[in-house]
Amino acid sequence: MAARPNILFILSDQHRHDCLAAAGHPFIRTPNMDRLAREGMLFENAFTPSPVCSPARASLLTGQWPGEHLQIANPGTEAPGGFDPSLRTWPEALRDAGYFLAHIGKWGSHPKRAPADFGFAECVPDRHYAAWRRTAGLPPGVRGSYFKPVANPDKPEHTRLAWGADNVIRIVRDRAGRNEPFLVRWDTSEPHPPHVPPEPYASMYPPSSVPPWPGFADTLAGKPHIQRKQRTTWGADDWTWDRWAPLVARYMGEVSLLDHQAGRILAALDETGLAENTVVIYTTDHGGMCGNHGMFDKHFVMYDDVVRVPLLVRWPGRIAPASVCRDFVCNATDLASTICEMAGAPCPPTFRGVSLLPAMSGSGGTGRSDIFATYHGNQFGLYSQRMVRDFRWKYVWNASAEDELYDLASDPGELVNRATDPACAGELDRLRLRLISWMENTNDPLLNAWTRAAMLGYGLSERNE
Repeated sequence: MAARPNILFILSDQHRHDCLAAAGHPFIRTPNMDRLAREGMLFENAFTPSPVCSPARASLLTGQWPGEHLQIANPGTEAPGGFDPSLRTWPEALRDAGYFLAHIGKWGSHPKRAPADFGFAECVPDRHYAAWRRTAGLPPGVRGSYFKPVANPDKPEHTRLAWGADNVIRIVRDRAGRNEPFLVRWDTSEPHPPHVPPEPYASMYPPSSVPPWPGFADTLAGKPHIQRKQRTTWGADDWTWDRWAPLVARYMGEVSLLDHQAGRILAALDETGLAENTVVIYTTDHGGMCGNHGMFDKHFVMYDDVVRVPLLVRWPGRIAPASVCRDFVCNATDLASTICEMAGAPCPPTFRGVSLLPAMSGSGGTGRSDIFATYHGNQFGLYSQRMVRDFRWKYVWNASAEDELYDLASDPGELVNRATDPACAGELDRLRLRLISWMENTNDPLLNAWTRAAMLGYGLSERNE
């Protein structure tokens, strides 16, 4: 019987799917993530279940959609607290199957329960970074700004990313030579804004060399008012690309710094002889607007900027080098099921995802012809959105605002809302019915007599006549 694999799982925060050289970005430098794609598999169509940290991370733990586990927004909002503790999670399954679990970095997966409550035996939270700086004789770290570039005098090896990678490497080296399989999960807080990469990363991408995103020129005509409110609330109504480009350049610099630290970990796997029996997974919780459509952050929209995510997996001997999966994947729910199967641990029956092992072995894929995402609100209170997307069309149902429909073949920047275009009525009806079917299947609490009637395009009085 083959030895159960070790698993190194890197989960970043707010990494856009297109900011990866292996995914086609023309000049961003991500040689180590590209190495994972070259030696493993790139999932071209991976999507988050929700473009918000806490719901997405809770979905990763529980293998369920936010409408099922009900941790639907970040703490400090109108939404209730964390998901039910009776829900079985994959860390608990791996712990019970004999895995040693370690967690480093950001958590954000439950507002009241820590990694140790889910079976992680060693935990190094982000808050320990400040104490490490003091012990190292370093001044407090620089506070960044969402709105303007801020200089960071740190050396790269003194950044939080380097500190996190140092802890991962320490644990990996400590586990080398032991018979007990391990899973080490590193959750980086980067590249979530504010972006304060040190040199040489701060200057790696001159702002003048960074072109506008495909959807930057969006006038928001025919789109929900809340998108205009998003710009107004952040004070970015009149920002030109000259104002955005320096921030985008810093974002890209932070992605490259993250990539470099990931490369140090891959080198440690090589040096310890662990690489051949270690699965390496890289993904993120969600994407970010980063100036596209003139917006900050990720709220109240379902553009690919926020819902589509990078996903890379390397598994020597099980995944052929330079493999590509083009099927739709829900990175959180599918990874929950996949990690259990990789480890030989029973998959909880409450999990909704599908195993990605057939795709990894080349014997099959997910079989999905479309993918879904959900949003329940956050900064401006609760606000419900549901998305269904196939290879050409994207439909966004805004429960209390205009529908959105985009023809991604002719409009990849998602600039023109076709929801009221008579020529697209057939596609609109098809996708509405598909979304209703999915909401029924996932027991979405938003689907009721009122919302069903609205999605089907008639009033309750008409149905009851």
